[in-house]
Amino acid sequence: MSELSGRTTIVVGASRGIGHGIATAVAEAGAPVVAVSRTAAEFPESADITQELADAGEAAVPASLIDRHEPAAVIVVAGATPHMRPLQQHTWETFSAAWDTDVRITFHWLREALLTPLPPGSRVIVVSSGAALNGSPLSGGYAGAKATQRFVTGYAQGESKRAGLDITFTTVLPRFAPETGVGKPAVAAYAALAGMSVAEFLSHQGPLLTPKIAGESMVDLLRTDASDVADAYGLSGAGLKKLA
Repeated sequence: MSELSGRTTIVVGASRGIGHGIATAVAEAGAPVVAVSRTAAEFPESADITQELADAGEAAVPASLIDRHEPAAVIVVAGATPHMRPLQQHTWETFSAAWDTDVRITFHWLREALLTPLPPGSRVIVVSSGAALNGSPLSGGYAGAKATQRFVTGYAQGESKRAGLDITFTTVLPRFAPETGVGKPAVAAYAALAGMSVAEFLSHQGPLLTPKIAGESMVDLLRTDASDVADAYGLSGAGLKKLA
């Protein structure tokens, strides 16, 4: 994947936030991009991006799009925006939302990547969340769901190795991205919990992650030799960092 030109990448959840930044950056790096989302989005006219409007959580969607576009890489970003409230104010439906969306989407796409399978040398990147490492007491079951995404991606890597498929699976766990639809309410909620203004809270978070930085980081990861790709990475405004 060191040369992205002509190597199609599917970005699942590309209409907004980090997914939009990733789709744009990968296309600008020379790869044809298939942007999958339930709603249309605007992208630079110069970018080679094909939009596919679909519900990424439907079981038949991954097979259909993988068969049609024959990607060399799949980046899964899609998921639900968590409801930010204390545990006792959640219902089971709000508590479990990320399990029914984020985990479900990851399962369907990783399953199809193995079953099809993707061609040798392909990459699959699942964008989870730093909440999987640190917990997230205001977002119900979100942190557990994001940790499960990492586990499932590791399982897929093991199956790829056992079958000799030469597909590389890895997980990226981003920190707060305060410009995004997921990050903005989370930052506001945790700032309030800490008794801080949003600006004060963010001043303690180190370099802030943006969709642009996320996109550039994914391009770097796609270009990394497969033998050097870690099982998981943290992602902040300073870029990617391998996790133990």
